[in-house]
Amino acid sequence: MSDAELARLVDKLDMAQKVRLVTGGTTWRTRAEPAVGLGEVVTSDGPAGVRGDSWDERNTSVLLPSASALAASWDEQLVEEMGRLLAREARGKGVHLVLAPNLNLHRSPLGGRHFECFAEDPELVARTGAALVRGLQRAGVAATAKHLVANDSETGRLTVDVRVDERTLREVYLLPFEAAVDAGVRAVMAGYNRVNGASMTASPLLTDIVKGEWGFDGVVLSDWGALRTAVDTARGGLDLAMPGPGGPWDDELVAAVRDGLVPQAALDDKVRRLLLLARRVGVLGPAPRPPRARPRPGRARRLLRRAASAGAVLLANDGVLPLREGELTSLAVIGAHADRPRVQGGGSAGVFPDRVVTPLDAIRARLGDGVRVVHSPGPDLPAGPAPLDIRHCADPRTGEPGVLLRVLDRAGHELGSERRLTGRLLEPPLPPGAHTVELSTLLTPPTGGEWLFGVAGFGRLTLSVDGRVLIDDDFPRRTDDPAVIHVDPPGPTAPAHLTAGLPVLVVARRQLAAGTGRATVLTAAPPPRAAGAALAEAVTAARHADAAVVVVGTTDSDESEGRDRTGLALPGHQDALVRAVAAANPRTVVVVNSGGPVELPWRETVNAVLLTWLPGQEGGDALAAMLLGDTEPGGRLPTTWGARLADVPVSATRPVDDVLTYAEGLHVGHRAWLRAGRTPAYWFGHGLGYTAWSYENVGAPRLLATGADFTVTVQVRNRGRRTGREVVQVYLSRDASAVERPVRWLAGYAAVTAAPGETVRVTVPVPARALRHWSVADRAWAVEPGVFTVHAGRSAGDLPLTAELRVPPEDPL
Repeated sequence: MSDAELARLVDKLDMAQKVRLVTGGTTWRTRAEPAVGLGEVVTSDGPAGVRGDSWDERNTSVLLPSASALAASWDEQLVEEMGRLLAREARGKGVHLVLAPNLNLHRSPLGGRHFECFAEDPELVARTGAALVRGLQRAGVAATAKHLVANDSETGRLTVDVRVDERTLREVYLLPFEAAVDAGVRAVMAGYNRVNGASMTASPLLTDIVKGEWGFDGVVLSDWGALRTAVDTARGGLDLAMPGPGGPWDDELVAAVRDGLVPQAALDDKVRRLLLLARRVGVLGPAPRPPRARPRPGRARRLLRRAASAGAVLLANDGVLPLREGELTSLAVIGAHADRPRVQGGGSAGVFPDRVVTPLDAIRARLGDGVRVVHSPGPDLPAGPAPLDIRHCADPRTGEPGVLLRVLDRAGHELGSERRLTGRLLEPPLPPGAHTVELSTLLTPPTGGEWLFGVAGFGRLTLSVDGRVLIDDDFPRRTDDPAVIHVDPPGPTAPAHLTAGLPVLVVARRQLAAGTGRATVLTAAPPPRAAGAALAEAVTAARHADAAVVVVGTTDSDESEGRDRTGLALPGHQDALVRAVAAANPRTVVVVNSGGPVELPWRETVNAVLLTWLPGQEGGDALAAMLLGDTEPGGRLPTTWGARLADVPVSATRPVDDVLTYAEGLHVGHRAWLRAGRTPAYWFGHGLGYTAWSYENVGAPRLLATGADFTVTVQVRNRGRRTGREVVQVYLSRDASAVERPVRWLAGYAAVTAAPGETVRVTVPVPARALRHWSVADRAWAVEPGVFTVHAGRSAGDLPLTAELRVPPEDPL
């Protein structure tokens, strides 16, 4: 559709129609406008999956590995395939705009949303994010680059003012967004935060850089609830306020335009952009694009298994991996995460997978009856009560597994009911007159003792067990954070003594009131087991097995939207569990199930450490295949892992008086470690695989024209006994520079597969941007002439090859 045609459509609308279009129609949809043939644009969270426009666990989704796992593959083609899978899922659910990728950086390992972001390095984030954008949009679904910009931690995220210098902003934090715009991204989301004093929804970055300098022609939308003012945001680059209906624009924008406070042209441009987006996703015109079939389960599962293996990082291995199946008669699989793994992080990006393959089930299936597999969960994790699931719960009316949801009016009369599959209820259907939401279930406790029950939400909450009232009080909302209000609210807990095998009726109610959100969560936790006995049981299992696999990781309380982490230690007694098992069995493999870095104080006392991240729904099968050598862990770290939090050069996530200063400037991630002269546990880019590599020589252009892309050739040899994949990494440095620079910075990378004994030459493309820096004085990109050093190797800390590259001075005009 041409600009002229779009302009004619805009002219058909009156002021009220235009203003109505630029504020969402519902939580997840924009408004339709029949006068111009415009349908609703349906949005959905990403990037781990496409939930759709409802929070219903019966509406399942394909669950991908976490974004940190995808970036760990260092494989743009694979990430594009993931994007296409997301797009097919979106089209099958009638979703037009996926709120992904998240292009914020792993600035601090304490960032609560670490799992949802790709990496610490702007170049790796830029390339990975652009690949996901291409994959999504080639299938006709729009992607959203979020959260512009410097929205890299969760503490005080609604009010924080990030102070970051101009050069750092350009070279580090804006670079991934620029790459997404170059890749054709259809939407950009403005974050909740402020940057250098300006709210992102009203920031001049939107007009001056995103739309002006970069030429972005898509829609800039607000994060959900981020729009708080009317005139300054409407005058600026924001195009769409979400969610709706209501909000500052609904109330004030018509008057602001009529009074001349907001130019008519600014409003018309917002509407034109929204119409262009609708046209691109097939909801503008006489024949809206119909939904397509969702991905075939078998094909999707194979792809997800491949992705989980490609992103898994073998941190350490003394030769115990892969396990030799023929040498195993018994295997101990230890840890709570082996039976109940974490497959995704917490927050608004969560989806409901149709299945989750656990490590324990997958290992048992892979080994079959010929190997005795013994599971011991070890000591309990300090996770607190969890939402009820259907394993021990039944609908009180039908006896079917699940939880009964009832919606009641003010008099207590039932307006509607349905069976649900979890005690976590978000955005339930509410008929007219709804006053109270009730969740009830018959719980048959597998163990007796003192259980801990809870109901989470805001407003008037009650909870009873077999008619005995445990909770009955008002719990007012004390936050404006949508992730807390609508997704993960707090709530009171209370104990009740249960008898094993004797069912009890558990009933929780929450009164509905304005401003209290729509989340109600019924939780329960069994009596804790004695840690000493649980540890002894695990040691016994390990001592009587040929090998032990210990699966450790974080909990839902550790990694989630809405809050940052306070430490990097594994929760509970997991470190003690690893040490005890390693002492009992000389062949101990530790599998780490987390979305971001954790401390591994025992890493040098175990035989192997394998990082699987949050691996998605097929992570168990992928793990079993890697442990037994069917596949190779293909990942390389997208983030430096420190031995201790105290060693990490950049870790601050907490604002002081609502200000968070990025005092480290350009020196983020591995750059910060190099600048500080510290050695981490594992460098950015590190990963071993199942073979060994020699780096033999490197070649680079001796003289390079300013502004030109170039290539570096690296010769490597597979000196192991099996075919493997290597990620060849190229970094640059500059001695005696006239401008401040990192000690080294990532410039390019490429992967290669080689057979045993094979020597290959790898061509690594390096974009011209790797040599440029932002000149604050000239407010332009510049390239400093002179000699740069090219470094090639396996990680930021293992670069055996060097070459020189010279950039000549530019010819005078």
